[in-house]
Amino acid sequence: MNPTPETETATPTPTTDPETAGTAASGAEATAETKTGPKADLTKGSVAEHTDTDATPAAGTDEEADDVEDLDEELAAASRPSGLGSAAAAVLAVCLGIVALTGTWTSRVLAERQGLVGQLKTGQSGTAEQQISAIYGDAWHVTAAINGGVAFVALLIGVIVLALPQRTGWVRPVALAGAILGLLGLLVSFGMYFDLFAALPTAAS
Repeated sequence: MNPTPETETATPTPTTDPETAGTAASGAEATAETKTGPKADLTKGSVAEHTDTDATPAAGTDEEADDVEDLDEELAAASRPSGLGSAAAAVLAVCLGIVALTGTWTSRVLAERQGLVGQLKTGQSGTAEQQISAIYGDAWHVTAAINGGVAFVALLIGVIVLALPQRTGWVRPVALAGAILGLLGLLVSFGMYFDLFAALPTAAS
């Protein structure tokens, strides 16, 4: 049977409404902006993150270098001598020099002992010269020997302190004073031991 005009199917024709076309175009543009927007933001964020990451190690490296320098300075300061030992040695040299010139308790006791030994040796049978030499001369020489030994120690300590590097300004003059006192005490003791300042008394004939 042939189709009649009433039974023929109408072919739909595309609508060309201007308002509809404009709405579709706007939607397409919005979709494009939405898709491209996060990519641009993500790219910017990645660049910023990389920049911050690159800058952070440089600051950390500077801080570590400063810490290492501070540690080196502390170690150097700790390794340097404090100067306390040299200061104490300088004062000790001065004290020993004074003691060597004025006499020590040890020298006095040993001199008295030597005088007692001289009395026991000579007794009543010895001559006057022998008694004087054994009782007084030997005791005098013992005193001079003890004082001379103390003076030599003072001189030695003073010289050693002078040879060491000093951190305080007053240590060197004090050490020099101790060395000078020790030298004077050594000279006085030498003269006493060999009877250069005063000879032993002699008995009347």
